[in-house]
Amino acid sequence: MDKNIAGKTMEKWIDELPMIKDIIDTNEVFWINSEIADFKKTDITWAIKKEDIEDAKERLKRFAPYIAKVFPEARENNGIIESPLKDISNFKSQLQDINGRLLLKCDNYLPISGSIKARGGIYEVLKHAEEIAIGQGLLSGNDDYSKIDSDEFKNLFKKYSIAVGSTGNLGLSIGIISAKLGFKVYVHMSADAKEWKKELLREKGVNVIEYDSDYSKAVEEGRKQAQNEPNMYFIDDENSIDLFTGYSVAAERLKEQLEGMNITVDEEHPLFVYLPCGVGGGPGGVAYGLKMIYRENVHLFFAEPTHSPCMLLGMMTKMHDKVSVFDFGIDNITDADGLAVGRPSGFVGKVMENLLSGVYTVKDDKLYMLLNLLAKKEEIYLEPSALAGIPGMFSLYNTEAGKEYIRKNNLEEKMKNSTHIAWATGGGMVPESQMKSYIELGENKTF
Repeated sequence: MDKNIAGKTMEKWIDELPMIKDIIDTNEVFWINSEIADFKKTDITWAIKKEDIEDAKERLKRFAPYIAKVFPEARENNGIIESPLKDISNFKSQLQDINGRLLLKCDNYLPISGSIKARGGIYEVLKHAEEIAIGQGLLSGNDDYSKIDSDEFKNLFKKYSIAVGSTGNLGLSIGIISAKLGFKVYVHMSADAKEWKKELLREKGVNVIEYDSDYSKAVEEGRKQAQNEPNMYFIDDENSIDLFTGYSVAAERLKEQLEGMNITVDEEHPLFVYLPCGVGGGPGGVAYGLKMIYRENVHLFFAEPTHSPCMLLGMMTKMHDKVSVFDFGIDNITDADGLAVGRPSGFVGKVMENLLSGVYTVKDDKLYMLLNLLAKKEEIYLEPSALAGIPGMFSLYNTEAGKEYIRKNNLEEKMKNSTHIAWATGGGMVPESQMKSYIELGENKTF
């Protein structure tokens, strides 16, 4: 108990923040962020401007003809990488009769790589490719970008390399799009990464470098490789503003989907969004964009495995990336591989300090039970990490912290008009045999 963590003993941290004891014991917790800004009283300084997000949205539109040409699965939506928003009332009825409508944002159906990483990861690669091509005089913003599918562009891009560190899904998105464009690509993968993801990348011509250590080691080695190779571009999941901005584009698109379903979001009709969180870039970008649009009328929660609560510890202690789960004796071992991160992004944690409503944790067994139930009731198939957003609605209504949040924000009378969105972050590319074993693991488990 006398070990120092960011200048304090474990005993001191537990004394100041008693919930840390439950976190260390890997119990499920529901933490409310006391630093969230009151939009009616505070002027927010936005780290990423609305124009930056609009610029990203327009860039993705420019690339849509290319995406549609080279990825047949993206043609239905004319090359725009987007996912459906689905009502899962059959599933919700099995959990508990609680107020509000529960929807699933199905990023497991995103084309190309079947996860939320198809947003930020593919976006950053496309932006990098565009900068190279424009710099070499082969492309202008007014061109039909389908021309990029040619030997001329592939011969250009093969002179350049891309590297990334990943637990799996970011590596898939970066690897698939980079290889398709013609880049040499290196994906440094942590021990948590599933074998089928590594095999799929190798089939696409990607160089996969494996580590026995966790996510942080994979990122460190990827960064180190890029520093030693002049034509190599490192995609930094921990600190990339481009990744973050690419994810943020999802918010405006979600707004359009809600309007298309005649769902109102205002003071009397609050929106709650629950986002699985690993290092933080994906959920942070989406949450940031939503907060910019809906301000005090959207309530945002991150979800983490009980064995990998890095963002929770970073935000709760206000130490962000200065602390890791290992500092608190937590092993970072979880079947939710996309969330198996020991140290959070300091960039994301600081950006979300005044915007995030809270963080909750969930046990692996519950993820499997929910996976099984969702498959049976809705015929929607997710990987374990993608289920982490689903218990959020239940926890909000059934924990003392959640009930207090509702009371404190004067939401009691508004909850009957509330909309809840669980962000399903991945699972679209899981092999059938693997998915079957996931479903079997969820049998006979209770919520």
